[in-house]
Amino acid sequence: MSRVPFEALPDESRLWVFGVGRDLDESEEEAFLNKVDHFLDTWMAHGVELRCGRDWRHGRFLLVAVDEASEPPSGCSIDAMVRVLKEEEGVLGLPILDSSPVWFLKGDTVQRAVRAEFKRLAEDGTVGPETIVFDNTVTRLTEEREGRWERAATHGWHGRAFFRNQ
Repeated sequence: MSRVPFEALPDESRLWVFGVGRDLDESEEEAFLNKVDHFLDTWMAHGVELRCGRDWRHGRFLLVAVDEASEPPSGCSIDAMVRVLKEEEGVLGLPILDSSPVWFLKGDTVQRAVRAEFKRLAEDGTVGPETIVFDNTVTRLTEEREGRWERAATHGWHGRAFFRNQ
């Protein structure tokens, strides 16, 4: 089995973060994560099992990491992961692979907004520089572990894009 506990993967592991377009009900979440786990249990690159893991955060984010030191993922193996997630988009009827939205917390609830809408929210003060945002562009597990995935908007690209004058 190539899947290991997410916490067991080294900091330099390659990371992908996927935001799920809405909260899943219990049966949807179970089916979705079972499908992902089954894929990761058999994930290979050039005939070699990939040492990988996944985590599920806030009921909305799938984090998948691969220990590239044991075997790096190939383009074809990454495409295979994308195909599985694309299939799940169809099953669930929601976006998973769309990396364009801004993800943020409003209270304890994860919100998703297109960039123009988030800009409007920033302009009218609904969100601010201290709003917790999720930077799904992180590519290394160390970035997530150092707090660069989930942090105040002012500390990442969100601050430069939406709060330059604050």
